[in-house]
This record gives sequence, structure tokens and C-alpha cells, in this order.
Amino acid sequence: MDFFFLKMASETIDLRSFSNLWFWIALAVLWSTASHWVIGVPFDMVRRAAKGHEQSLIDMQALATIHARRLLFIANETGLITTAFTFFAVTSLALMGFLYHIEFAQAILLLFLPMSMVGYVTLLSARKVEGLEPEDLGNLLFRTRRTIQFIGVISIFMTSMWGMWVNTNANVLGG
Repeated sequence: MDFFFLKMASETIDLRSFSNLWFWIALAVLWSTASHWVIGVPFDMVRRAAKGHEQSLIDMQALATIHARRLLFIANETGLITTAFTFFAVTSLALMGFLYHIEFAQAILLLFLPMSMVGYVTLLSARKVEGLEPEDLGNLLFRTRRTIQFIGVISIFMTSMWGMWVNTNANVLGG
């Protein structure tokens, strides 16, 4: 009886990630969100502040300061544990994905590794937020977004190349 449910669940949940539309939708949403929210500030607010909208300038400064302090508090309190867990997760996913050829682990690694780089870039930028003038803060947020977008472009390119390679070499008949 239990075997039946396990078999039915494994047939329903396809772990072949690179041929799954939901993986690619998740990848697009992940990078869209990562490049829109820079240090917790929505980028449309940064654009309005750059155009001189007074309320957006005040809101941008407040949001960036709040989120930067929050990120720095988390980094100071759990930095070592978070770093250790990140390296453990990346190593485990890399071993499962590329040594044991588990496609799901490869897919998660290709999502998780670049996002850990984004987290590091965000943390570096958060350390610079305190005491910046609004114009300098806007420039910092623009530069941070450009860096995140660069990481995203490289990540999406690498993920799509690897996904095409996996799908091309997949034996769809199971033999």
C-alpha cells in the first residue's frame, strides 16, 4: 500500500527539473525579484527618487536604512553559522548533482549558488548605507542592482546552457 503511494507521488512530482516549465518560471521570478528589490528597496522607488520625487527620496532613505540595519544585525548574529550552512549546502548539492548525477540537485545548485553571491553583494552594499546622502545612496543602489543583474545574466546563461545539455542527452524512453 505504501509503495503504491510512493510510486504515484514520484510519477506526479517530476524531478527532471530542466525539462519542467515550472523550473524555468521559478528561475525567471527569482531573478526578476532579486533585481527589483535592492537592499529591500523596490527599484521603481529608486527611479522616482532619482527624478527628484521628494516623498520617494525620503522613503528610499528610510527603507534602505532599515533593511541595511536588519541585514547587518542578522549577519553579525548568525554570520558564521550562515556561512557554514551555505558552504555545506553548496558542497552537498554539487556532490549530489555532479558526482551522483541527480538532476534535481543540479537545478537547486544553479539557483542557490548565484543567490548566495547576490546575498554577499547585498551585504557588502548594506555595510555602506549608513550615513550616505540620498544621492549617494541612489548611486549605491544603482550599482548594486547592476551587479545583481550581471550575476543574473551569467547565471541564467549558465543554467540554460546546462539545461539544454541535460535535455539533449536525456534518455526519454528510460532505457
